[in-house]
Amino acid sequence: MIDESRAALPAHGVPAERVLAEIRELRGADRPTHGGRLFAYVYDAGVAGLEELAAAAYAESAHVNGLDPTAFPSLLAMENALVGAAARLLGGGPGTSAPEAVGSVTSGGTESLILAVKAARDARPEIDTPRIVVPASAHAAFAKAAHYLRVELDTVPLDPATLRPAVADVAAAIRPETVLVVCSAPSYAHGVIDPVEQIAQVAAEAGVRCHVDACFGGWTLPYLRRLGVPVPPFDFTVDGVTSISVDLHKYAYAPKGVSVLLHRDPGLRTPQYFGYADWPGYTMVNPVLSSTRSGGPIAAAYATLRHLGDDGYLELTDRTWAAVRALADAVRGVDGLRLVAEPESTVVCLTSTDPALDLFVLVDELTARGWHTQPQLGYAGLPRSVHLTVTAAVTPRVAEFGPALTDAAAAARTHGPVVMPPHLLALAGSLTPEALTPELVAGLADGLGLAGQAGPPDRMAVVNTLLDAAPVRLRERLLVEFVGLLQRPTW
Repeated sequence: MIDESRAALPAHGVPAERVLAEIRELRGADRPTHGGRLFAYVYDAGVAGLEELAAAAYAESAHVNGLDPTAFPSLLAMENALVGAAARLLGGGPGTSAPEAVGSVTSGGTESLILAVKAARDARPEIDTPRIVVPASAHAAFAKAAHYLRVELDTVPLDPATLRPAVADVAAAIRPETVLVVCSAPSYAHGVIDPVEQIAQVAAEAGVRCHVDACFGGWTLPYLRRLGVPVPPFDFTVDGVTSISVDLHKYAYAPKGVSVLLHRDPGLRTPQYFGYADWPGYTMVNPVLSSTRSGGPIAAAYATLRHLGDDGYLELTDRTWAAVRALADAVRGVDGLRLVAEPESTVVCLTSTDPALDLFVLVDELTARGWHTQPQLGYAGLPRSVHLTVTAAVTPRVAEFGPALTDAAAAARTHGPVVMPPHLLALAGSLTPEALTPELVAGLADGLGLAGQAGPPDRMAVVNTLLDAAPVRLRERLLVEFVGLLQRPTW
């Protein structure tokens, strides 16, 4: 039976105010996107009026279509301005070592990375089995790109002390079939900057493109350098860097989803395009994956950059860096916790040194106190950890975090580590992805208390512990199945 109170297509239309009220009610279950207590997924500048400006700009261009720039020159002008701003910030444009830098606006970092891989692949059509070399810390979107584009992924392990790949290992991984070498500035998980200069050099010596994934840090690292923070070279000032990605919906504080993919020169960008004329309809020419593109996100990003300006971003970065240092001090002040890496950008990553202090329980205790963090599973000898993405909006709340972290750690110790039923642990250790039947998934969900759950559970420590115990490929399949349990139609 259809529940008309929540049907997206009711038998009779619903008044506008009621629809908006329903959306606000649904939003009440979400994590708070403002207020400086959410350390993942959203980026809040904490600037009064900025969200309203972006929303108004979005509305002005929401129905403009980026499919044909000759029909909507306003969108072309704004997109070119955004690309120019990103290029100037990252060492490109007139008077630089990359004076002809060009780029495209995409829907987000994943699309930017997929297109960087596509451009590198399609530039070498003579290679039957193209490959890309990535550090183990590279964003998972590169694996997604390799999967979608049928490119082989060669992963370079990390030094457990530096959390970076060894340059010699990167060089050794390059083969005649390699079309792209990747480095991060910084890596998302731990916030450390790869040795871009050295990696770009070995890529150039091999005649291979080098992409710098600066989706996360590209809009803050240049400002951190201006503030006196030691930031190693990572952008177009580095010879051998052929492309860079930077997300404007992260630290440029634009609404979702806007990213920029830059290339050192137009020739490098050409294979990114898709053109097709072998049909009776309009000739299709797309610089990005989508054809139809709403102008809303581009206009919102343009308004955000214009309103904040260079001096505004410098001040926001200064505030964010102050928050990073204070949060790092808060971690150092709790017995049994340590920083995984000294902060180099806008990430604070912590782990536990005390077996009695279960990190996954700590995350749940912080959530119960209104602080929303991101747990990260153990990987290849690296410990499980907690990731904090720090934004300017965190600064006013920093003084509250230290006591909350201390209190949550004490509560986690009182609670004790998660104890999984032995049969579930044994199953996680021995099961293969291929053997994961719907019945097994249902049994695991029931054992974890997820059966019949209408939404995500309030506490995730048990789920994370099971995933942490599972081999990587089984983790992937379990996550797919668990998310599938949540994504069911509403009738």
